[in-house]
Amino acid sequence: MDIDSRDRPLGIAPGSVNDLREYARRRLPRQFFDYIDGGANEESTMRANAEELARVTLRQRVLRDVSARSTATRVLGEDFDLPLVLAPVGLAGAYRRRAEVQAFRAASAAGLPFCESTVSLCGLEEVAKALEAPGTKKRPLWFQLYVMRDRGYTADLLSRARAVGASVLVLTVDLAVVGARYRDERNGLSGKVPPLGMLKRGWDLASHIPWLFDVALGGRPLTFGNLEKAVPGASDPTAFKSWVDSQFDPSVTWEDLAWVRERWPGKILLKGILDPEDAREAAKRGVDGIVVSNHGGRQLDSAPATALALPPIAEAVGDRLEVLVDGGVRSGIDIAKYLALGAKACMIGRPWAWAVAAGGEKGVAKMLGLLKSELEVAMGLLGVNKISEIDGSALAGRGR
Repeated sequence: MDIDSRDRPLGIAPGSVNDLREYARRRLPRQFFDYIDGGANEESTMRANAEELARVTLRQRVLRDVSARSTATRVLGEDFDLPLVLAPVGLAGAYRRRAEVQAFRAASAAGLPFCESTVSLCGLEEVAKALEAPGTKKRPLWFQLYVMRDRGYTADLLSRARAVGASVLVLTVDLAVVGARYRDERNGLSGKVPPLGMLKRGWDLASHIPWLFDVALGGRPLTFGNLEKAVPGASDPTAFKSWVDSQFDPSVTWEDLAWVRERWPGKILLKGILDPEDAREAAKRGVDGIVVSNHGGRQLDSAPATALALPPIAEAVGDRLEVLVDGGVRSGIDIAKYLALGAKACMIGRPWAWAVAAGGEKGVAKMLGLLKSELEVAMGLLGVNKISEIDGSALAGRGR
């Protein structure tokens, strides 16, 4: 599936994830593009995620029968057509009309899970209904949760996720405090904006005509679907940010996992693990898996790149937990690298956000098709036919 010609600002079909990023940059108001594209502080960790992954080199093998390659795998008891999960992305509905719904449809059609964010614009119930059409390929929804100060509302979100059949809870644990994101400060997304700044923001929105008609005018009220009952003025980003900032709870500890487990009978992934000691503690606490993640470089700038953090964590707990990873994936080759470094599967956030901004459901489908094709090529040149055959033996070094 290719994106519509009207969504091709370069006049050609995109050939890579980075092409889709450029399409998104041209289509989105700067404040929204920078929100997803940026990282914390000087963005050194965000850059390092891609740079360290690029330094990983793979062993090309020859004269092996690779005529029966399959990208299928099994993660957390679910069958995947590709070792990939669409990660939770906040505010995605600001990039394309009902973006979370479109991304869930594309992921399900590709045989992959989609993880709904607590701070999605489309609520759990709306997203879950996206696959009710006859003949639609159905996949269970995953749900991402922050343990907020308002435990009653947190419990309500868990109940809603269970009610729509969510199969995996992704508990994000690396937001005790929110990282300093300079781009959001410059664009006025992090607090009150002076009158001149409001004019600039308004022009930024109004000058992106396709986005304006698709999202601002055609996307229904831009409310935060999972939080609209709790957030006063939920359609206003400043009011929303003030509420969210007040709800992130820096007092959450390992002991709070028991509170979550009492209210969630399904699988639990802890997202935001960067240290082997924390990974071992997660294994002791009985979670089903972890996501090695620095939040896409959006939290602690100078935290280690995930390509560096993953191997010691996988070695420490890979026999007790399923280890997933995110950060810097831009190609099917990157997926192969992370598998070789010890991950069971990858999560991607920015790539699907760029893709849905660029072309909606068709954009996400195009992006997933590119990644699958690239992974299949990488497997052929690595000399393997199965995802399970991509392990440490596929590494040739880090190319330093």
